[in-house]
Amino acid sequence: MKRILSVFLLAFFVAATAFSQNKKDILLTIDGSPVYDNEFIRVYQKNLDLVQDESQKDIDGYLDLFIDYKLKITEAKAQHLDDAANYKSEFNQYRDQLSRNYLFEDQITEELAKEAYERGKEEIDASHILVTVGFDAMPQDTLIAYKKIKSIHEKAIKGADFDQLARDFSEEPNAKETAGHLGYFTVFSMVYPFETEAYNTEVGKVSNIVRSQFGYHIIKVKDRRKRLPKIIVSHIMISENKGARTFDPKERINEIATMLKQGQSFESLAKEYSDDKSSAVKGGQLIPFTKGDLRSPEFEDAAYELKNIGDISAPIKTDFGWHIIRLDEVMEEDSFEKQKQSLEKRVSQGDRAKVVTYAVNKKIKDKYKFKAGADFLPYFDTYVSDTVLSRKWKMEPIPANENKVLFTIGNNKVMFSDFAQYIEVRQQKSKPYQQKDALLIGFYDEFETGELKEYFKNQLEKENDTYAAILNEYRDGLLIFDVMEHNIWKKAKNDTLGLQAYFLKNQQNYKWKQRIDAEVFSATSQITAQRVQKMLEDGKAAEEIKIELNPQGEVNVILSQGAFEVGESDLPENLEIKNGISKIYPSNGSFTVVNVKEILPPGLKSLDDVKGKVISSYQNELETQWMDNLRSKYTVEVNKRTLKRVKRKLK
Repeated sequence: MKRILSVFLLAFFVAATAFSQNKKDILLTIDGSPVYDNEFIRVYQKNLDLVQDESQKDIDGYLDLFIDYKLKITEAKAQHLDDAANYKSEFNQYRDQLSRNYLFEDQITEELAKEAYERGKEEIDASHILVTVGFDAMPQDTLIAYKKIKSIHEKAIKGADFDQLARDFSEEPNAKETAGHLGYFTVFSMVYPFETEAYNTEVGKVSNIVRSQFGYHIIKVKDRRKRLPKIIVSHIMISENKGARTFDPKERINEIATMLKQGQSFESLAKEYSDDKSSAVKGGQLIPFTKGDLRSPEFEDAAYELKNIGDISAPIKTDFGWHIIRLDEVMEEDSFEKQKQSLEKRVSQGDRAKVVTYAVNKKIKDKYKFKAGADFLPYFDTYVSDTVLSRKWKMEPIPANENKVLFTIGNNKVMFSDFAQYIEVRQQKSKPYQQKDALLIGFYDEFETGELKEYFKNQLEKENDTYAAILNEYRDGLLIFDVMEHNIWKKAKNDTLGLQAYFLKNQQNYKWKQRIDAEVFSATSQITAQRVQKMLEDGKAAEEIKIELNPQGEVNVILSQGAFEVGESDLPENLEIKNGISKIYPSNGSFTVVNVKEILPPGLKSLDDVKGKVISSYQNELETQWMDNLRSKYTVEVNKRTLKRVKRKLK
């Protein structure tokens, strides 16, 4: 995701629409390769507001940026980065996603997403009986499995106890203990054929026989209920993954829990202490969720155990740290439009994707007049040996007189030899197959789908200018990312000697502000803060004060100790910097007293203290030097007459 976002940020000057060109439109050349004026005009108008340097907002200044961009693309191709396997893979992934809009996939996917939305309003409690058989099983084994499930189904329909049938006959692991009981589930919890049959079966009834990749099933639906609504909660989190702390996270969360019981404001405590800064600024409130949305079952379970608005949980532990949760709102169901994007993403996975694939293939075949050729199975059943089942088959050349047309799509003929090459490569990543026929049929379905989509996408780039331009935008964006990664970013991270030299040369730019070595006391009341001041004046130690003011499990004061940079959030705003005991500073419902033990003067930071900032600055210097080299390496010629025309048009 980070790389994809960077691509779009770096593809700063790429045009959104393609146009025909002629010589008079040439704005500049780079080593003789033309760049046309309308591309520059489009990107200037499109991106001008994003340019922060005012000197680059005039046409001449912007042209310099544009030339730099084009030089980077030229250098990326000179370094053959467009031939790299990783580049090709990522580009093809994007092309696949972009072409979905034109491959009719989105329309079919939306229909399945709507179905999932309606089903997702309910949860089903069901049991099932499974007779295992794979899709690649021998026909006789499939028949045996079917006869067995059919016999069980007849008994169930006639009223036999379903739980006992599951214990006696189901081949699901642990069926004797569970009687096939699945509990409550909803959409996407089960494979699609199973889910569909369950949702189509009435409560108390036994389903039809349904087949999945696991085998044959029959299902008994015991209950249906409305799915749990989304809820909004607020939380206070103390992280255990924040490096060295001046306190114990478990002790801190228990202190906060006690303060809540004593009447302190949840919002104030969240703002003051929560390590989830994105929610802390909102008093701890999170976005709405339901079970399964978060990557923390412990958090979800604790949240849904809260019954009344305003209820607050005891401290709970998750992988993210310690939490206290408050229930704020129980929401009504989101509309389909709000859930559409996430539902469509899930539809594109699993068995539903097969439904989409079948429909898409049919549309492509109809559009480009697909014509089946010779039946492949009789030939390949002999040509491909059983070694393919152990992923060891080696392709032998197919004689010209045997190399028949497998199918024709548009003006493209796909031959037996093309499929043979696919089998040799595909077998290396194949799931285990027991029968060669099943493998060949499965591979053919994949191969045909891939060839159909590839032909469609190639034709689309020729037929649709908008699609071609968007695709080129991403293509160049990836190259920009890769050329910067290879020539600037990696070097800045890995060149330790160069980084050290740059740091020493610019060390005056990396200084500590004034710091204090201090004890910071946050009290729940002004009276308690006054007691802290008095005890400090009497010479009592910080830990001693904390223990005395928090008797019998109460939390009236929280202590943080260490070196603090003036102005950081752990210190009160406008703290008067001087040795000794401070006045009381109120903030977010608490009262802070600071005992300044030593004032540390500004000083130089070490490289370890500021390594991230130094690397960033070093990258900028390397890029400046690199761009100077590119301007020397390539000959850039600007057509002055065209540039004048561009200026008149833009003004």
